[in-house]
Order: sequence, then structure tokens, then C-alpha cells
Amino acid sequence: MISFQFNVDIISELEKTLPSYKLIVPDFIIKELIGLKKVSKGKNKVAAGIALQLVKHEPFIIKKIPRLKNEKVDDALLRISKVLCTNDKELKENARKKGISVCYLRQKKYLEIDGYLI
Repeated sequence: MISFQFNVDIISELEKTLPSYKLIVPDFIIKELIGLKKVSKGKNKVAAGIALQLVKHEPFIIKKIPRLKNEKVDDALLRISKVLCTNDKELKENARKKGISVCYLRQKKYLEIDGYLI
């Protein structure tokens, strides 16, 4: 949703910041975006719609990844991620505690990595 909210070419930034990584989008994130688009209004609705359109094309790969019973979306992301792209403050903190590198938008302009890339 960053592309719309901050007018950032997120695909170019991701390819520049994470050139050797596959950009996997779990199917449960797609479901979350669909839900956001249905219940949101205004800019958030538009942003969710744009995000849904972006992830349907390269370099993104949508992958079916099952969540564990009663597992929250954030917990599933922490379980499966080596590098996690998010601007969610709590999710970033939890990823760092688990030793997961975090890619996030810095100064509303570019992506930055907190942690080590392997």
C-alpha cells in the first residue's frame, strides 16, 4: 500500500534493496488485502486495491502458505520470513526480537534494511 500512500516506486525499490531475493507474498496476505479493500474507505481502499494489482505481477510470487490453527497473520509472517517487508511498528519490533531482518520505508522515499541479508 506504500506505493499509493507515499508515491514510491515500490517495485524498483525492492529490486534495488533485495536484488537476490524472491519476493513471496503469502496467500493469506492477499486475503487480508481483499478484506481491507471491502471494509475500508477513501485512500485506504484505493491503496489496498493498488497493492492487490501490484502483487499479481513480477517480481512478486503469490504462494499458498498454510497458517497454523488459531495463528494470527503477524505470527505466521514471523514464522515463515527471513526478511520481512513492513512498516508496522509492532511487527518490526517482533521480527527484530526473532532475528528476522526488516525492510521498511525510510523518510517516505526509499527502502532500508535493518538486520543482515544472507
